[in-house]
Amino acid sequence: MARVDFYILKQAGQHSRQTFACRLAEKAYKLDNTVHIHAGSSGDAERLDELLWTFRDGSFVPHERLSGSAGSAEAPITIGCENESVEPRDLLINLCDEIPAFAEAFPRVAELVTSDDDCKQLSRRRFAAYRDKGHTLETHNV
Repeated sequence: MARVDFYILKQAGQHSRQTFACRLAEKAYKLDNTVHIHAGSSGDAERLDELLWTFRDGSFVPHERLSGSAGSAEAPITIGCENESVEPRDLLINLCDEIPAFAEAFPRVAELVTSDDDCKQLSRRRFAAYRDKGHTLETHNV
């Protein structure tokens, strides 16, 4: 069973989720963890790819986008949006409305929740699904 951390953000909007995902990925990387960021669409994955270079002055977060059926990569941080098999890593940052099918293979999952009503409602559904599967759940207000 995975540990699932729900990070409750005070801000609204997809940009807030993506920026926090970059901060979380950077922190995990500095702790020698590998990370997969699962984006909701190809456009979101592209924005995350760009944002990981620019979200903070002086940061260096080595990453690469997965493309097509390539589920493994050399970089410590990967970004993808396909719901196919992804090589398990230390942490999955889920930015999708649904739980990806491959989430069960990760020991830790991070769910980012903004103050938008839609985001909160969808996150509650994911919270219940994780709980029903017996995962350890933690909530963090940030």
